[in-house]
Amino acid sequence: MIDPQTTLRHLYDVAVQRALPLHNTAAHLPSPPKGRTLVLGAGKAGGAMAQAVEALWPHDAPLSGLVVTRYGHTPPRPAGLPERIEVVEASHPVPDAAGLRAAERILELTQGLTADDLVLCLISGGGSSLLTLPADGISLQLKQDINRQLLASGANIAEMNCLRKHLSRIKGGRLAAACAPARVVTLTISDVPGDDPSIIASGPTVPDSVLQALQSGVWEAPKPGSPVFAGHSVHMIATPQQSLEAAAAAARAQGLNAYILSDEIEGESREVAKVHAALARAAAKGLGPFTKPCVILSGGETTVTIKPQPAGTPRGRGGRAGEFCMGLADALQGQSGVWALAADTDGIDGIEDNAGAQVAPDTLARAAALGHKVADHLQRNDAYGFFEPLGDLVITGPTHTNVNDFRAILVV
Repeated sequence: MIDPQTTLRHLYDVAVQRALPLHNTAAHLPSPPKGRTLVLGAGKAGGAMAQAVEALWPHDAPLSGLVVTRYGHTPPRPAGLPERIEVVEASHPVPDAAGLRAAERILELTQGLTADDLVLCLISGGGSSLLTLPADGISLQLKQDINRQLLASGANIAEMNCLRKHLSRIKGGRLAAACAPARVVTLTISDVPGDDPSIIASGPTVPDSVLQALQSGVWEAPKPGSPVFAGHSVHMIATPQQSLEAAAAAARAQGLNAYILSDEIEGESREVAKVHAALARAAAKGLGPFTKPCVILSGGETTVTIKPQPAGTPRGRGGRAGEFCMGLADALQGQSGVWALAADTDGIDGIEDNAGAQVAPDTLARAAALGHKVADHLQRNDAYGFFEPLGDLVITGPTHTNVNDFRAILVV
């Protein structure tokens, strides 16, 4: 007998486990160089990636460096593991002075590198906000204002990071340029549709692949073919597709059919939810391409456009996973036999303390009994306020990795 909520949470946990740095780093580590090895990095998985390198790097080989991660996202240090890489914390998604100081220190550490040295760059989602070093003429406050406007605009991650890298002294390949003449090896965990390393954390160590950047060339980033990237390499150590495939295998092991729609789904969360709901309803009725009992899986990065509210209206709380779940519940209208979970694999949906939420056939009925209407909460972008009273928030704490959104719909 399937317990829907337990099953969905298990699939999420499997997807997260597949993306943990310690499970994926060893195969991509180069041999120690003739000179020293400097580790630099940024992202929500930065602390876990640094610990993976510390655990796997030869104990008799020099190793030092600095990595910045989000506040509260440094994992507990395993007993007996020496600390050779400093991990500091800063703000995400809106940058702060701590991130600015970390970026300045990272650039300072690149001074004096030689051709005999190796720089290991550990890059994961969230690094764009954490590694903030505004271009000349731009203040931290202006950079913060730009980030807030981007987050509320509904722009996708590629569009946001295109602008971010051109307003930075460290992103868009500029960190790689600062490391010359040392060899640079970048290990990255993808949190973007298409796994483009120039978009992940705004690509501090890779060429800018955007064909049409800003019209002015004053802040232009290094492009493919630039000599600053000679001899450098990039290794994708974890991707959204790998996590979805791991979840699919876990579902099949429980006797469920498993279907992966895509790991690159984008668009407004509530609109994406309508499409998923249509597929789930068809499967529940024995129609369409999916055969129940089944799990329909998808990943990618949806967006939420924050709507202006009348004066005095409380600010809505929530992120794109919660908004997807509200849209799904609204579209399903209590469809029997359908449960769902949507959550961010980093454990944080937007800026709240939940990873996402769950939906059940009785979600709307239970909400109505408490006086809550999903349409009202959608209008306010208030997923947290809708699911918290129901006890349907998914709360994991920081997972120490980040391969973007995870969505699973169970149809029985």
